[in-house]
Order: sequence, then C-alpha cells, then structure tokens
Amino acid sequence: MKKMRRSATPLGYAKNWVMAAILTLFGTFVFTGCSTDDDDNPAVEREYTGVPLVILDTDIGSSTDDLFSLEMLHYYQQQGRCKLLGVIVDREGEDCAACADVMNTYFKHGDVPIGLVRNGIKNPSVWINYKALPTYTKADGTPMFAHSIGDYSALPDGWQLYRRLLAAQPDHSVSICSIGFTACLAQLLESVGDTYSPLSGVELVRSKVKRLYIQGGSFGQSPEPDFNFLQGMEFAKTFFRLWPSDVDIIFDPMETGNGIEYLPEQVISDVSWTDYHPIKQVYMNCNCNTGQMMWDPLTVINAVEGDNLFTLTERGTVVLNDDGTVIFTPSATGNSRFQMPGDDAWRSTMLEKIRNVNKTH
Repeated sequence: MKKMRRSATPLGYAKNWVMAAILTLFGTFVFTGCSTDDDDNPAVEREYTGVPLVILDTDIGSSTDDLFSLEMLHYYQQQGRCKLLGVIVDREGEDCAACADVMNTYFKHGDVPIGLVRNGIKNPSVWINYKALPTYTKADGTPMFAHSIGDYSALPDGWQLYRRLLAAQPDHSVSICSIGFTACLAQLLESVGDTYSPLSGVELVRSKVKRLYIQGGSFGQSPEPDFNFLQGMEFAKTFFRLWPSDVDIIFDPMETGNGIEYLPEQVISDVSWTDYHPIKQVYMNCNCNTGQMMWDPLTVINAVEGDNLFTLTERGTVVLNDDGTVIFTPSATGNSRFQMPGDDAWRSTMLEKIRNVNKTH
C-alpha cells in the first residue's frame, strides 16, 4: 500500500467492535451486502478445491508492492500453484496497462488478459511514479522490455473483463486479490447481463467468486482512513453496499503489512543476476526509498498458500465511514475477517517469501 498508511498509533483489537455500537446509520456503510435466500446462515466455505484461480485487481503505476504482487503470482503459476486468469488495472491510463503488460510478458505469461478502468478515479495520488517502465531502452536504444499487446486502447474495460473471466469459470472457484481501488469491482457489481452471462454483476460474483482478498482498512482502536477507499469513496460505497453477503472477504489491513519493508538496496542486490529485470529497473531509475511496505503481497500469499500462514479474526461485518475509516463488528453471520499483525519472526517469513522470488531465475 501507500506511504501515508504508516501508523504511529498503538494497535488494539480486543474491544474494537465497541466503537461500532455508538455509530449511527447516517454516514456509514455496513458490509452486509445483498440479501440471500437465508441471511441467517453465515458465509460458508465454497466447494471448489482445485488450484487457486486468481484475478489480480491492481492500481499498478504508483506503489511497488503492486509489482511484487504480480511477480509473485507469475512465480506461483510457474510452480503450478495457481492460475492467473487476468489482471484488472484500476488506475486510469494506458501507460499503467503497459506496466502490467511488461510484467506479464517478462514472466512469460504475455497471454494473460488485461482490463483497464476508463471511468475510474481521476488523478489519484502517485507515490512512486514508474509509469515510464514500458519505455525504458538499452544503451543501444532498443527496447529493454518486450510487450505482448499492440494497442492498449483496444483493451476491455476492467469490469467487462471481470464479467468475461468470471462467466467462464466453475462455480465458486475464483479468488480475487484486490490491491488497489474498488472502481472496477463497483462497476462489476452494478453491471447487468450481457453476452458473457445473463446474470447481473452481483449474481455473477455470488455464483463464481470463492473469496475476495482485499488490501484495505485499519482495524485498530484508533482507525485511520484507508487510502484506497478514500481516493474513490463513491466507488467504495457502492462496493460495500452491493458485495454479496454470502461471499467471503479477507481484509489485509494497513497494520498487518507495517514493518515488512523491502529496502531498495535489498531489491537491487537480490536481482544480482541481471540488470534487465522490470522491478530492478524501477528501483534503479525511481526514488523507491519512501517507506514502501509490502502490504499488497499479503493478499496474494493468503490466496495461494492458504490461511495457515495467517492469524485471522472471527467472522464479522465491516462498516465504511464517510471519512474512509472502517469498523469491524464480530458476527457469526458475517462474511468478513481480517489478517492480524504477526510478530517479528512472522514478518521476516513474509519478507523472505517475497525476496526469494527475486532471487530465483
């Protein structure tokens, strides 16, 4: 996630839900989602047990943890541990889509489809501007990195690619890793039946998605506004309002990734075997010494390697306030849980998982 998400406040969870009791309905959005046939039943584990089928929804082009998340998915796919169905680019601009294309092509999965948001968040903050990555050249002037897509203007809108990909998958099989804005998710949920599926967006998600892993929120006793939600509050409100109550969500909050810092000198040293590596080039050409933590890859690790590496809370519901803060309220019928921060040993383990991918070639 982003630099502004570093927290100087003490963390605490045991009494977090007490805060929700004093909230009024005005100005809040409760993550109970759309009703089901039996809302008294909690969200249940989905029956699909095959290799994780993953869609990455990313605001690539600003923070480097998005790059590591995509890199890790390609690494997992090469190991046969997941299948990357597609990449949804949730930051406007064909240069952002080109960054995803360069990454897919470099890791030999240039056929992975890309969708691009076109009516998303206007001029969001940029923390590390590496959108020139696709234009990098070698000393002789030739392109440093290959592309697989010739015309980025022909890419489908992100929500349209969601519909195409979801409609083609087995029921309750798709894991979505959302590590950026919620614009495309909101647009998907608002969509209606089309040539891909007669189902509405809500029903398509209910039918095809196994679980959503979302990087967002702060659940301590002194919650902080969430960057991703706050940058596009209308999209976030729509997302919270429409997400089905019987489809599980695991939040990867700010505080869980705090302290997992992949230092620029470590990145460059770990990719010692070449200079022509897209992430290494970003770190060689951009100022990446910004307090960038590895927030986003935790969604990918959880989606592919499972829950055993994480301490998850009990089930509950999540409230989104108008100021971008969120409140978690335990409930046996809730569909939401969040990752709890680990100790130093756990953070070291997570960082090593990310670093080992860069050391492998």
